[in-house]
Amino acid sequence: MDETLPDPPSNARRRFLIGTGALTTSLATVSHAEYFTHQPSAAQPYNMRVRFTLNGEPHELELDSRATLLDTLREKLGLMGTKKGCDRGQCGACTVLVNGRRVNSCLTLAATLEGEEVRTIEGLGRPGALHPAQAAFAERDALQCGYCTPGQVMSCVALVEEARAGMPSAVTTDLRSPVRLSDEEIRERMSGNICRCGAYVNIVAAVRDVAGRKA
Repeated sequence: MDETLPDPPSNARRRFLIGTGALTTSLATVSHAEYFTHQPSAAQPYNMRVRFTLNGEPHELELDSRATLLDTLREKLGLMGTKKGCDRGQCGACTVLVNGRRVNSCLTLAATLEGEEVRTIEGLGRPGALHPAQAAFAERDALQCGYCTPGQVMSCVALVEEARAGMPSAVTTDLRSPVRLSDEEIRERMSGNICRCGAYVNIVAAVRDVAGRKA
């Protein structure tokens, strides 16, 4: 009984290539314009006016809608105290307060601040009249290179107020009692601020001093 043998592998491959070649040729005859998608032109900046309060003073600025608060502070307003570290919201060097709550200014669009109140390290104290947090960091030698210190100080100011308001952290064990800023609580609440010099022991001590003075 005769049986039809399948094509050898080489013949099957040849037939496949011939078929795909014919398909490619037929597609090539279709008008190119029918399938061509025009590439969008380069995005044009969109400027907008933003009004907010900065360190107690009203400001009205015309800004690129894509500008971050960090770049606005440093490049538009000349406030260099807020530092650009990772620029990804991971190190905390750019921490500022918006309506009393700490934010990473590198991740905050300035366009979202309409009517808001912003406070930076320049708005805390001044030489001869330091804010308690600034004084505590100096007394405890809670800095080495100092690059992260503005963000550390701003976080310290915010976390003391958070604790006073009864806001718990991931390590708060009793939600029924007032929050006590133990060293464990302080370390947890300051964990978003990285000190590459490793001055953490003195930073915790400085925050503890501020919390004690507030109490």
